[in-house]
Amino acid sequence: MPKKIKRPTSFHWGSYYSETEDEKLIALHPYEKDNDPSTIAKGLLDSIDDKLRIRVPHIRKGYLREIRKELSNPKMSLTGTRLRSKRGSDSFVPVSWDEANEIVAFELTRVKKKHKNKAFFAGSYGWASAGRFHHAQSQLHRFFNCFGGYTKSINTYSYAASETIMPHVIGISYREFLDTHTDWNNIKDNSELVVMFGGLPLKNSQVTSGGVGKHTTKEFIQSCEKKGIEFINISPMEMEADLISNAEWVKIRPGTDTALMLGIAFILETESLADKDFLNKYCSGYDEFIKYLKGISDGRAKTPYWASKITGIPSDTIYNLAKKMSSNRTMITGAWALQRQQYGEQPHWMITVLACMLGQIGLPGGGFGLGYSAENGIGNPVQHHKWPALNQFKNPVNEFIPVARISDMLLHPGEKFSYNGTDFKYPDIKLVYWAGGNPFHHQMDLKKLVKAFKQPDSIIVNEIWWNSLARHADIVLPANTSLERNDIGIRHWDQTISPMHKSIEPIGESKSDYEIFSALAEKLNFLTKFTENRDENEWLRYLWDEARSSAQKANFSLPDFDRFWKNGFQNVLTPKKQTILLEEFRKDPIKKPLPTPSGKIEIFSETVSSFNYKDCPGHPIWLEQEEWLGASLTKNFPLQLISGQPHNRLHSQLDNGSESQKQKILGREPIKINPEDAIARGIVEGDIVEVFNKRGKCLAGAIISKEVMQGVVFLPVGAWYDPLEDNFCVHGNPNVLTKDVGTSSLAQGPSAHSTLVEVKKYTKDLPPIKIFDKPDILNK
Repeated sequence: MPKKIKRPTSFHWGSYYSETEDEKLIALHPYEKDNDPSTIAKGLLDSIDDKLRIRVPHIRKGYLREIRKELSNPKMSLTGTRLRSKRGSDSFVPVSWDEANEIVAFELTRVKKKHKNKAFFAGSYGWASAGRFHHAQSQLHRFFNCFGGYTKSINTYSYAASETIMPHVIGISYREFLDTHTDWNNIKDNSELVVMFGGLPLKNSQVTSGGVGKHTTKEFIQSCEKKGIEFINISPMEMEADLISNAEWVKIRPGTDTALMLGIAFILETESLADKDFLNKYCSGYDEFIKYLKGISDGRAKTPYWASKITGIPSDTIYNLAKKMSSNRTMITGAWALQRQQYGEQPHWMITVLACMLGQIGLPGGGFGLGYSAENGIGNPVQHHKWPALNQFKNPVNEFIPVARISDMLLHPGEKFSYNGTDFKYPDIKLVYWAGGNPFHHQMDLKKLVKAFKQPDSIIVNEIWWNSLARHADIVLPANTSLERNDIGIRHWDQTISPMHKSIEPIGESKSDYEIFSALAEKLNFLTKFTENRDENEWLRYLWDEARSSAQKANFSLPDFDRFWKNGFQNVLTPKKQTILLEEFRKDPIKKPLPTPSGKIEIFSETVSSFNYKDCPGHPIWLEQEEWLGASLTKNFPLQLISGQPHNRLHSQLDNGSESQKQKILGREPIKINPEDAIARGIVEGDIVEVFNKRGKCLAGAIISKEVMQGVVFLPVGAWYDPLEDNFCVHGNPNVLTKDVGTSSLAQGPSAHSTLVEVKKYTKDLPPIKIFDKPDILNK
């Protein structure tokens, strides 16, 4: 009789027991203490061994032909004839691991010898696994640092603008800032009003980097609502506060939140509602900011009437918001989405200024927070602990790029760019190695990225499925999933520690990133340095011993490894007291000053002002974006595209799985459009529509919904890029439409939400979707 076995494991979207029968995965059962498990896991059941799994190494046909010639005659230099223009459309040839390793080692050695290590770009984005050892980004960076270094990326697609500006404003690192957010219990017990710029989208809280033990966001928000706390959702989309039944929806034109906040600030200042004692004692630069607010410096007072013309919100509503916020214990929240737009530094800085004017920062239930519900862990009442991680070693190479500037780097080597007050030059990248991530999901303007990916001599990827990244590579090495190896799930914002038991044998000849890089390290003569003579089990025990040691220093205990591995999920780190953001600073700003130049919250930053950036001056201001609903471009493209997170997958992960596929409309990604906009275009529910602008076009399936305001459409990110032409995705990837421009010279972050489009009913024969078929694969 077949034997069924259940084993504990963990993913970024939750913790589960994998159930296998005859060594095949048949079910994933949520952790019993998770009262709100995500359904994303369902997509793994039918995709883990589907036809798109990469089972053996493959090399692009044109590349393989030429590099075999180079291998037979190393004095030849044929890199210019590797048919780079065929990336994305060429056939692939399956090869043995021995040949693949020989070719990769040869090419790494050639580039290092001829161009030095700064010519390597080690791209990874860290979401491949919730495990701390088999963390693709750590493995990749450790490998390249053993090999002499690489050009790196800094910041994140999630909050690049915010994590660059906020240390100038409050001094502390962005990680410390997020860790010390006022927790949900404190909000529940003390807040009277929560004003949400960008809402609190529950779908985003399904995931946490490093994994989720218990999904708590829904429970906390519902407990706040039950307590009688009032919620105001300031957003172009009602669904961004879908869980809160009593939330007042204030419809705002996308990208105009800063203007609204300035209008509110004007009332606070002119009607003596601003807390001048707090501003004088805890803040620096308010007088400079007031010159702008009142129009002394630019001739435009930021009145509610002024703000109304920009935001589309009635002046009376703005006035009433100011009065209500000043007369209640108010928590102001800002979604990360607010700063993924041109001039994205401004709204989060202005939220901080608004909270300063209310004077409630550091008080129970008051102040502000950025990113509540963006991941499950922010605001969780847990005691934060720095867990050990795989040592990546020091990178000897100084070159870097802001993460979203990858296309510009590849297309414009040697060109100058500004970042955070300093000018740099893009390095000349000859080899891209990617493991754990899909730039064809998160990078804007995919036509530009496709062109950029044709520039390097070589592109190598470790990949699980034949997604868009794999199809644009030269060498594709088959990586396995977290269910095909052992690991440890330790979360920074969650109480649950998870053993991650191997559930099934690796599919085909796939290997873990550690195994892949170990084999290459052996070829390149640094195996011992990379592995430290440890296999997977020895590394897990070593990391667990490190965790036990750090726990002991923090006055809590963990069991030995064997007990942990046998007993399964364990909950640790219950906090002793509630957390309030900047509480210690509030209590004593002399003894506990902020690490800013003034020791205070910087409403005006001399440092930022000294950079002389017109697109990010010394205090928050309203800057008109190139693409927004008030731009002249609306004559041709009258709808603003919001491309937020999907609810049925993590970014683009598992788009090939059933949980994502069942939501498609005739195979296309759904797009939400307001009824008035749909009527004007003759679009009905279920129609396939063409979404287009001057950069590209894509097909999507129409959902008619009052959840999005008129003039706005919502198309989630993550549909696998499936181009009929360079700029026409037949599947519905919104990044064929988005503009690849930095938020400003300060952060150079992604600005995907500054995108105007038009939508029309698609009346031609539907082109087939090919991305879920394997690419053309030749016989050896």
